[in-house]
Amino acid sequence: MSPNRDLRPMLRSFMLAGIAALSTLPAMAPAAASAAAASAAAAPAGEVSLYTTREPKLIQPLLDEFTKDTGVKVKTVFVKDGLIERVKAEGDRSPADVLMTVDIGNLLDLVEAGITQPISSKVLQDTIPANLRGADNQWYTLSLRDRVAYVAKDLNLDAITYEAFADPKWKGKVCIRSGQHPYNTALIAAMIAHDGAEAAETWLRKVKENLGRKAAGGDRDVARDILGGICDIGIANAYYVGHMKNAEPGTDARKWGDAIKVVRPTFANDKSRGTHVNISGASVAKHAPNKENAVKLLEYLVSDKAQSMYAKANYEYPVKQGVKLDPVVASFGPLIVDPLPLTEIAKYRKQASELVDKVGFNN
Repeated sequence: MSPNRDLRPMLRSFMLAGIAALSTLPAMAPAAASAAAASAAAAPAGEVSLYTTREPKLIQPLLDEFTKDTGVKVKTVFVKDGLIERVKAEGDRSPADVLMTVDIGNLLDLVEAGITQPISSKVLQDTIPANLRGADNQWYTLSLRDRVAYVAKDLNLDAITYEAFADPKWKGKVCIRSGQHPYNTALIAAMIAHDGAEAAETWLRKVKENLGRKAAGGDRDVARDILGGICDIGIANAYYVGHMKNAEPGTDARKWGDAIKVVRPTFANDKSRGTHVNISGASVAKHAPNKENAVKLLEYLVSDKAQSMYAKANYEYPVKQGVKLDPVVASFGPLIVDPLPLTEIAKYRKQASELVDKVGFNN
């Protein structure tokens, strides 16, 4: 008998075993894919780094909800001053993903400094009106701050124009903070945009003549001084009234809030009857290492949930239509926003600042 014939049964057994092993591979592949998918699903959602000039405590509740709903952790860096300088110094290694600030001027400064990037988001474009976002998609409004009239509660006044603050009948009865504060330079810039530089200068001189005290302090001090009888009307941001009127009864803040009512001014030549607003807003940093999560955060901040929190926690006016307001803010009536694009107003910021010095408004 040939030795080779003796090996055939053994070889046949090995071949059958190999075929059997190979037949199990198709069944193993889906199992392996399933395990890989499960591993990917279990992977962390990542993080996003937020550089903000806003006090973190004002926005922390929104960021906590974002993390809870998305799993994305937010690293918050509060930069009180020098945001642009810091991001520029960090260069393309900057960990910043989102840059958040208040005032349209400050937001546009970020863009002009070259530290932001355009992003395409249907959610943001569908939610935020065109006059409240950059035409180049480099900045977006997240909430509104309307510049309104604080009026002594017993005064028979339910409507006023910004131009009317220059009326001689208010001589010695107007209170306002420094003319160089961004809230006021933005308003003066809006006056230039609406009425022209010459008319704006005349207006500013006459408002100065009507001041009941030096242009100084903060917006809440306007309410304080109305309570104290120093003035009858003033110009300030509406959201401070939400804070004051919701303060604990008996506190100074509550007394100041209870002493006033809010009237939303309009521009005399504006047929839309719109009120001047400033904003809080944000951009995606130029070298954002977590761009996808940065966009996700901005989209979240204009969601119904986040916008409602802006309205109820900070008393700022939501940029999204139809969001339920805090009862105090709702009592001011509907807000019609000045349709003039913020970028058009911002063109006159420098000229507005120069006018403040020219007329000696703060002196």
